[in-house]
Amino acid sequence: MANLSILKTGKAKAVRISTLEAICDYLDCQPGDIIVNEKKVSD
Repeated sequence: MANLSILKTGKAKAVRISTLEAICDYLDCQPGDIIVNEKKVSD
């Protein structure tokens, strides 16, 4: 499965820095513009 497909489906457990750089280069943005830290809520 391609990197973007994995990210889109939410199945990614990690993102390589090179992938993040490529996305940011394409979107002309910084990592903080597209990354959000969401804490899991336990039951």
